[in-house]
Amino acid sequence: MSQQPLPGAGTVLTMGILSIVGTLFCCGPFGAIFSIIGLTKAKTATQLYEQNPEGYTDFSNVKTGKILSYIGLALAVISLILLILYFGFIAAMISAGEWSGDY
Repeated sequence: MSQQPLPGAGTVLTMGILSIVGTLFCCGPFGAIFSIIGLTKAKTATQLYEQNPEGYTDFSNVKTGKILSYIGLALAVISLILLILYFGFIAAMISAGEWSGDY
């Protein structure tokens, strides 16, 4: 039986990379979207691989993409928390009258 590339393995890896890059260089929600897509595709690819492990290659790409997707999701959550704290601080300063914004 010849081995073939695992369907979706490249997509999982690409989505994992895009989740980190999207979170760090663009904005958090895009990174979260890419990581959720990557994790969904990883689940599908893992189930396919577990049905016939001898028939597929590139499962290491799925594992790597899954790890990168988890990291991208964590970074997106951290950036969202920091963004909420930032705007909360600004709102607190405005309501306290400490910051007028006139320069």
